[in-house]
Amino acid sequence: MNTLIDITNLNQDLLIYLAIDISIAILLLGAMRFISGFTAKVNSTDELSKEDNFAFGISVAGSIAAMGIALSGAIMGESADSYLLEAIGMLSYGLFGLILIKIGRIVHDRIALNQINKTEQIKAHNISVGIVDAAGAIATAIIIRAVLIWVNGLNISTFVAITAGFVVSQAMLVMVTRIKEKQYANNNQGDSMQEAFADGQTALAIRYAGQVISTALAVTAASYFLTYSSETLLTNLFGWLIFSIVMTILVSVLTTLAKKLILWGINLVEEVDQQHNIGVASVEMAISISIALILTGLMA
Repeated sequence: MNTLIDITNLNQDLLIYLAIDISIAILLLGAMRFISGFTAKVNSTDELSKEDNFAFGISVAGSIAAMGIALSGAIMGESADSYLLEAIGMLSYGLFGLILIKIGRIVHDRIALNQINKTEQIKAHNISVGIVDAAGAIATAIIIRAVLIWVNGLNISTFVAITAGFVVSQAMLVMVTRIKEKQYANNNQGDSMQEAFADGQTALAIRYAGQVISTALAVTAASYFLTYSSETLLTNLFGWLIFSIVMTILVSVLTTLAKKLILWGINLVEEVDQQHNIGVASVEMAISISIALILTGLMA
C-alpha cells in the first residue's frame, strides 16, 4: 500500500484537499438542481419524476454540467496556503460561477434568443429548447473555467477579471447566435431559427449546441496568449475580445471545411433544416466541438 501511495504521489494533505473540494462541489451541484426549479417556478422533483419532463431534465443536466465545469477551474489543491483558504476559494468561486451561469442564462433568454420564452417552452416539454438552454449554460461555464484558471489569487481584482471574461463570452455567444440566425434564414426562405426551436426542431437545436460550445472553446484560447495582471485589466479585456473574434472565425472556417469533407455528398440544409435529421445534426455537433478542441489544444 505504501508503494502505491509513493507511485501515485498521494499524501494526507492532498486527500484532505480532495475531500474539501468534493464536499463543496456536491453541495453546489445539488443546489443547482433546486435553483433551476426555483427560477422556473416549478417543483423540480415533480417535473423530473411525476411529469416526466425530459426538456426540464435536459436543462437541469446542462446546469449541473456547467456548474461542474466551472468548479473544475476553482480548484487550487495543494497550491492553496491552507485548508481554510481552499474551502473559501472553492466556495467563493463556486457561488460566483453559479451566479454568472444564471446571469448568462438570462442574457441568453432576453438577448440571444429574445423571440421565444425558454422557461415556458421547457415547461411545455419542448426538448429542442431544453437542449439549447443546456448548451448555453455549458458554453458559459467553459469560459468561466478558463478565466478562473487564468487569474491568480483570491481578491477583488480576480472577481473583476472573471466578470470581464464573462461579459466577453456573452457578447460572443450573442454574436454567433445572430450569425447563425441569418444563415438559417438565408437557407430557408427567411424562416426564423428561434421559431424553429419553438416548433420542436431537435436536429437544429443539436447543431446549434455544437456551434455555441465550439465558440466557447474558441474564446478560451485567449487565456493562452494573455498574461493576467490586475493593473492591465482593460487591456486584457480588449485582448480577450480580439482573440475571441479571431479564434471564432478560424474555428468556423475550419469547421465548415471539415463538415464538407466528413459529410461529403450530404446536403446539410436539406437533412437538418428541412428533414430534421438528428443523426446528421449530431455528427455536425461532434465536428464543431472536435475542431474547436483540437485548435485550442494546439494553442495551449
